[in-house]
Amino acid sequence: MDESKVCCPKCQHEQNGQVECEACGIIFARYNRFLQKQKEQEEILQTGRQQQKTPSRLLQVVLLVIVTASVTYYFSRGKTEQGIPAANTVESPTTTIQEVHPEVKTPAHSSRPVPRNAIPATHANPIEHASNATVSIETPWGVGSGFFVKENYIVTNKHVVETNKEELKDFRSKVQTHSELIDLENQKIREMHQKMNELPAGPTRKQLAIIIEKHKEELAKFMPQFEQEEKQLKNLEKHIQPGDIKIIMANGEKYTANHLEVSQKHDLALLSLYASNQVLLQRPAGNTPLQQGDKVYTIGSPVGLRNTVTAGIFSGYRKREADGVLLLQVDAPINPGNSGGPLIDEKGYVCGVNTMILRNTQGIGFAVPIETVYEEFQSALQ
Repeated sequence: MDESKVCCPKCQHEQNGQVECEACGIIFARYNRFLQKQKEQEEILQTGRQQQKTPSRLLQVVLLVIVTASVTYYFSRGKTEQGIPAANTVESPTTTIQEVHPEVKTPAHSSRPVPRNAIPATHANPIEHASNATVSIETPWGVGSGFFVKENYIVTNKHVVETNKEELKDFRSKVQTHSELIDLENQKIREMHQKMNELPAGPTRKQLAIIIEKHKEELAKFMPQFEQEEKQLKNLEKHIQPGDIKIIMANGEKYTANHLEVSQKHDLALLSLYASNQVLLQRPAGNTPLQQGDKVYTIGSPVGLRNTVTAGIFSGYRKREADGVLLLQVDAPINPGNSGGPLIDEKGYVCGVNTMILRNTQGIGFAVPIETVYEEFQSALQ
């Protein structure tokens, strides 16, 4: 045995430390005192045997009680004063980012030792806890989700609280086209009326009158949709103020935002809100990265159904070709209204912000990593 190492008197484990066994957790000094006391008790017993070959049953019972009490005392005291020995640490496996486009080279996540007890089960139902931290966000043009990451601060998607300029341009063009078609249809109806008035009474005139009525009916059916589009366009073109953003808590309480901050690079926004009974979501202990196949959950308000939970797995890390932004790919459903809601693991820790799906696909959704949130809004969330 190496002279620099110490052998545990209980389990014979060899180590450098001379205070506490890394294998069984006993305190060397206390265990040695226990052994010494046990030895003394044995000497007393031996003396008793020599003085009286047939010791009384009562004396044996008393001595057994003393020894048992000594063992219980020393070991329970050792754990109370020193605390339970720290759990062993394990290296978290290195996760290599899988890109959509292989030609884009991306460094792998760094490995770091993570304590096995670093993620305590702090809540009886972590999914319910995360749901209570999630809010519904209503703006003049739609519904989204968000969640508390710090007292008085809610994170969501930028597109939930701010109109996309390209989408606004396309929608404006659509409304303009519909307006022109309505004008042309009205002009066509007027021309048919004029032509009908010039016709003599008869089948042709009656037939044209029926056609005119059909055109009017179809136009009347379309007008409510067009009026709604005009109203929506007006809202989209309006520069939103924090007071225009309605926030609905999990318990149904309603508030308006006090401050709005949006990211220039990422689809993220931060809202400030002063409300009671706030429930916060936390990052995974040690910032442990997700591994492919890990079970994840999304929480949000798809089609207005608040606090809806869906489940899936983490599919991998992806980089957007246009700007190199890192995203988390999941197969958990992310529907309209889920945007801005949390992506959480089985322990209820938040791993990302649900942000989008690929069109014309099923089971391909994306979330912004939670670390990106803290980097982007560092001054507010530190």
